[in-house]
Amino acid sequence: MGLEDEIDEIEEEIANTPYNKSTEAHIGRLKSKLAEKKEKLEKQQSGSGGGGGYSVEKHGDATVALVGFPSVGKSSLLNAMTNAESETGSYEFTTLDVNPGMLNHRGANIQMLDVPGLIEGAASGKGDGKQVLAVVRNADLIVFMLSVFEIEQYDRLQEELYDINIRVDQEPPRVTVRPKIKDGIKITSSTEQDLDEETISDVLRDQGYVNADLNLQENVDIDRLIDGLMDNREYIPSITCVNKVDLIEPDYKQQVDEQLRERGLDPEEEVTFISAEAERGLEALKDRIWENLGLIRVYMDKPGRGVDWEEPLVIEAGSTVGEAIEKLGGEMEERFRFARVSGPSATHDEQQVGTDHVLEDEDVLKLILRR
Repeated sequence: MGLEDEIDEIEEEIANTPYNKSTEAHIGRLKSKLAEKKEKLEKQQSGSGGGGGYSVEKHGDATVALVGFPSVGKSSLLNAMTNAESETGSYEFTTLDVNPGMLNHRGANIQMLDVPGLIEGAASGKGDGKQVLAVVRNADLIVFMLSVFEIEQYDRLQEELYDINIRVDQEPPRVTVRPKIKDGIKITSSTEQDLDEETISDVLRDQGYVNADLNLQENVDIDRLIDGLMDNREYIPSITCVNKVDLIEPDYKQQVDEQLRERGLDPEEEVTFISAEAERGLEALKDRIWENLGLIRVYMDKPGRGVDWEEPLVIEAGSTVGEAIEKLGGEMEERFRFARVSGPSATHDEQQVGTDHVLEDEDVLKLILRR
């Protein structure tokens, strides 16, 4: 029996086993074995070199993946928001390769990827799905793009990403495991656990831990525990946009809002309604992309030239002066003496700071270097 058959068999047993306290440990072991088999299959497939590829080199300050089923309007959106020229059409599979475009917004260069339209079963390889999804794993932000007529697509998109170990809008589990030479498995926890120690220990053994110290900083269920033990999970934030709103009447919009709420999405706060064809709502979508990427702009005060207000240094929120210097590159680290900062993070203009000073959006930074 091949790995794919074994995976199918385990998935079927999980689906057919009712979940309750008496079956919890059994299901936990099944899920642990399933994760192990899927990881083996993933390594086999990545090592075989088959199946072509959609690898795209990352450029700019951040990368955003447009994720949606065929003909939802991703190519039209990319063309409207960036400098790309992605072929568009109202039939399925217009996009057969990944099309990149560069969005310039608030001084940041944001790479947007129009990946081939997903189809149901993509995670199991249908329609080159695995290669498509592999591109998504490298993104800094996922934009789920739905048709206003097919809001239920959101559920299937979430499932496909989950099946290739992308955890959308989740923080990594606060789980730490440290292998050791002897003394078996020891479990410590800072909070009460719903899972019993026997179930947790069984999951660890299934993952190859015979002697290990496990520390839990949150109340984990089986899935979170397994995620915390695996090293092939990606944790990526997302936003959602609904396209083709120019084709509906106002009363239909109420039905759409209700469908979104059923999926835990607030239509007012968490969803951007757009028309890629009519170029409606695009500025709001650009702003939402920026807000969810967690970036800040730092304006460099350059010797003899003053402050460059046109091309800021774009870095992650929470970055220090030292990390800004690292991104700038060159010999600045070796020559750095101190910096002067004006703006939101400074107590006063031209505050003298060191490399550990945390910068904020729209700070002005002047580096004082040794000659």
